[in-house]
Amino acid sequence: MTKYVLLFAALLLAATVGCVRNQPEVVVITATFQSSEPGSEVVMAPLTQAPPVQQTLAANIPLMNPTPDPTRPIDARPSTDYVVQPGDTLTIIADRVGVSIETLLSYNSLVNPDLLEVGQVIRLPDAPTEFSPDFKILPDSRFVYGPGSGDFDVAAFVAQQPGYIRTATDTVNDVVLSAADVVTRIAQEYSVSPQLLLALLELRARWLSNPSPSDAEKTYAMGMTEATFGFDRNGLYRQLAWAADQLNAGYYGWKQRGLTSLELPDGARVMLSPGLNAGTVAIQYMLGQVLPYFEWSPALDATGLYTIYNSYFGNPFTGAVEPLFQPGIPQPPMGFPFPPGETWFFTGGPHGGYGVGSAWAAVDFAPPDDPATKSSGCYISDYFATAMAPGVIARIAEGTVILDLDGDGDETTGWSVLYLHLAAQDRIAAGTQVQIGDRLGRPSCEGGFSTGTHMHIARRYNGEWIPASCETCPTGQERPP
Repeated sequence: MTKYVLLFAALLLAATVGCVRNQPEVVVITATFQSSEPGSEVVMAPLTQAPPVQQTLAANIPLMNPTPDPTRPIDARPSTDYVVQPGDTLTIIADRVGVSIETLLSYNSLVNPDLLEVGQVIRLPDAPTEFSPDFKILPDSRFVYGPGSGDFDVAAFVAQQPGYIRTATDTVNDVVLSAADVVTRIAQEYSVSPQLLLALLELRARWLSNPSPSDAEKTYAMGMTEATFGFDRNGLYRQLAWAADQLNAGYYGWKQRGLTSLELPDGARVMLSPGLNAGTVAIQYMLGQVLPYFEWSPALDATGLYTIYNSYFGNPFTGAVEPLFQPGIPQPPMGFPFPPGETWFFTGGPHGGYGVGSAWAAVDFAPPDDPATKSSGCYISDYFATAMAPGVIARIAEGTVILDLDGDGDETTGWSVLYLHLAAQDRIAAGTQVQIGDRLGRPSCEGGFSTGTHMHIARRYNGEWIPASCETCPTGQERPP
C-alpha cells in the first residue's frame, strides 16, 4: 500500500453509520507497521488570504469580512433522479440531496423504504431556485473544537452569566453534570466549538441572559421536541448532542458529501449559497432543522447569531486559522492500533468520527477474545489497544483516550487520534508519553453507544475530522462511498 490513510485503505469494504453491531461481517487483520507519505492525506483547496476589511453594524458591533472561499457548484446532483449506490439508505440519500425523507417518499412509491437495491432509481424534486443567505457567520476554525478552543474556560464563562445556564444541571449516565460540564463534554466529543454551542443556547432559549426561561426552553433548549421529531431528546445533554451532530452534518456535508440544498420544517427549500464556508453552512443546516423560513433567515444575517457570538466572544474572524487543513501536510508515521502478530477483526467503517453527522473518519476493530469465555457481547477484553504513533495522552474520559501526536498535549492543534470504547480498567493516564505499540487500554462497550466490545478509532487535524475513506481529495469535494 503506497498511500497511508489511517492504514485502512485496503479495509474500506463497507460503510456503516455508528457502532451498533450484532453479527457483523468481519475482515481478519494481522498488525504490521508502515510509514506514511507526505501529501497522501485529504487535501482541501487553499483559501485566498486577503486583508480583512473593517465594517460596522448599526449596534456598533464590528463586522470583519472573512477571506473568500472557493465557489461551489450551484447544484452538483441530478435534477430528477438519483441512482442508489452501495451503502445508501433513504436517510443518507435525503441528507446528501438536502431534502426530507417525507419529500422523498412523496416522490417515490416504495414498497419498503427500509430496503433499497443498488442501481434503484430514486426520484428527486427539482433543485430550488432561492438561495440561502450569503452572510458568513463563523470561520471554520471557530466552528470546530480546534486551535484556541482548549484555552477557553467554559466553567469560568458560565459562572459570570446571569442566566439560567449558571445553575442548570443535567443527569448523564446517572451522573449529575453542571451546564458548563455538559457544554464542555459535547464540544470535546463531537469536536464542535464550545463558544458556538453557548451562542446557540442564547439564540434558541436565552440561557445566558434570562434566569427564568420557560419550561419548554429549559427542557428543549435547541427546540428539538418529541412533537416535531417523533422521539424525545429532553435535557441539555441530549439537546446539545443533537445540535452538534446536525452542525457536523452540515459542515462535513458541505465539505465532503456534496450537500448543496436544504429543506426547512415548513417545506421551504433553498440552495446553499455557493460562496459560503463550511462553518456557516453548518449553522444554516442545524437551524434549518428546527426553524421555519421566516425565523431561519433572520437568524443567519448580521443581526442574528453573529451578533450574539460577537457580543460574548468577540469578532469570530479575528485570528481565524484558515485553512484548517492545508495541502501537503504530512501525517506522522503510524502503525495499527494493536500489537504486531495479533489477529484482530475489522468490523465496521468508515463511519462518523463521533455521531453520524461528522466526517466518515472512524473504523472499528474487535479484539480476538475467545467467545466461549465471555458471557455477553459487552465485556472488557483480555487484549490491549496500543498507540498507533508516538505522542502524549491529551485527555481521557468515559471510554475515551485521545492521543496527541505533536506531543504538546493539546488535542485542538495538529494531529490527534480518538480511541473510543476503552474500559476504565487498566486504562492509561492522561499526560503519559507513549511510543508506538504502548498499551492504552482494553476494548469494551464503555463510552458512546455500542452493543458489542470493540475499538473505534478516528483522526482529527486541528479539530477537524479527517475522512478514513478518501486517499486524495485535492478540492475537499470528494465524499465517502
